[in-house]
Amino acid sequence: MKKIILASASPRRRELLTQAGIPFEVITSQTEEIITKETPGEAVMELALQKARAVAERLCTDAIVIGADTVVAIDGKILGKPADEADAKRMLELLSGRTHEVCTGVALLIREGERLRETVFFEGTQVEMYPITEEEILSYIATGEPMDKAGAYAIQGRAAIFVKGIKGDYANVVGLPVGRLYQELKKWLTD
Repeated sequence: MKKIILASASPRRRELLTQAGIPFEVITSQTEEIITKETPGEAVMELALQKARAVAERLCTDAIVIGADTVVAIDGKILGKPADEADAKRMLELLSGRTHEVCTGVALLIREGERLRETVFFEGTQVEMYPITEEEILSYIATGEPMDKAGAYAIQGRAAIFVKGIKGDYANVVGLPVGRLYQELKKWLTD
C-alpha cells in the first residue's frame, strides 16, 4: 500500500481521516496561498492543488498526497478565516438566518518515481443557520472558536446550536469530504 500524506495542519482534517480509518502522515505545505479563481468551488480546488503540489515536490518517496481547502460562500462572496473579532462578527451576522454554502476542494497527487498524477474535486454543502442575536455572536466570539475557521464558525463545536439544517456531506463542512475522498483513494490504491 502506498504511503498517504496529508498536506494540512488542520486538526479537524486529521481527526476525520483517523475516524475513517485511513492511515496517513502529516507534512504541512508551508506555501503561500494565492487565489486566482472567482467561484468558491474553483478557488478551493486551486488552493488544495497548491498545497498538495508543494508537499509532493519535496518528497523523495512514492506517496499519495492529499491537499484540501475549505471556504464558506454567501451571496457569491468567499468568506475565509476571520482577520480579527470584528471580521468574525461581520461574517456571523451575514450568515445569521440564512443559507450558505461550504465548499471543500481536495487534490490527490500520486508520486511514482518521476511521474506525478493528480485529480482535483470539490464538494459543496448547503448550511442553513437560525437567526443569531448580537449577544449570541459576541458570546461565541469570546470563546475564540471562530478565529481559525472558514466563515467564523465550527459546526462540530459550539456553533452547532446555530445550525438549522444541512443538505450534503456533514464532514465536508467540518473540513474534508471523507466519503468522496475514500472513493477516490480506492481507485488509486487498486491501480
